[in-house]
This record gives sequence, structure tokens and C-alpha cells, in this order.
Amino acid sequence: MALYSEKVMDHFRNPRNVGVIENADGVGEVGNAKCGDIMKIYLKIENDVIADVKFETFGCGSAIASSSMATEMIKGKPLSEALTLTNKAVAEALDGLPAHKLHCSVLAEEAIKNAILDYYKRNGIPYDEATFGAHSCAHCEDGE
Repeated sequence: MALYSEKVMDHFRNPRNVGVIENADGVGEVGNAKCGDIMKIYLKIENDVIADVKFETFGCGSAIASSSMATEMIKGKPLSEALTLTNKAVAEALDGLPAHKLHCSVLAEEAIKNAILDYYKRNGIPYDEATFGAHSCAHCEDGE
């Protein structure tokens, strides 16, 4: 069996939604120097719906594929739905990631949540702090 699924390879070779949104409504950046992956997500929001989303990712193929898939999964969705996106859902949509690369899907989830949180803060929108948990990637903390 191949280490990476066809979907991972497709999103790595042909990433969707790459780039920057000038004057984005929300920007979320996450990363870890130990694992070397850095993700930045840009959101354009209209009527509480993600009208556009772009990303910049510096990292491995799994990080790029996770960013690409995650942006595809939230584009056109209400913020409330985008906030329910989990790293598990991203990994499943990619037909799986190797265990030592699951932290990439965690980073994608966190970057999206950070971008939404940024949007809420910029606009004075009340939010539940419990929705925006702290980064807890054991792989990154272990330096993998």
C-alpha cells in the first residue's frame, strides 16, 4: 500500500485555493518550528458565510494537502458549520494520512478556527472561548 492516498497526492500536486486574500475579513496562522509546518488561512466573509478562502502553507506534502482539502470543505459554508470542521474530517476526506502526519490536519483545523476568531475579534462579535481550544499536537510537541 502507498504511504499517501491518491487524494493526498492530488491535493499536494494540484492544491486548491492557494494564495492571499487582500483585505481579508479574518486571517489565521498556525505553525510549529519543531515540525516545520506553517499555515496561514485567509477568509472573505459575507453574511456569515465564507465567500472565499485562500491559504499559504510552508511545509510537507501532507500539510499542503490538508490545507487544500480543508479550504475546499469550508468554502461557501456558514461560519457556524466551518467551526465544526475537525482534523479527523479533513484526514478522512483525504482518505487518510500516515499517523506521523496527522498533525497536519490538526494545523488545518486550527488555522481555520484562528481565522474565524480573528474575524470575530475584528468585528466585536461575541464568541464562546471553548470553541477555540489551544493547540495540542503531541506530534509537534515531540518534534515529529
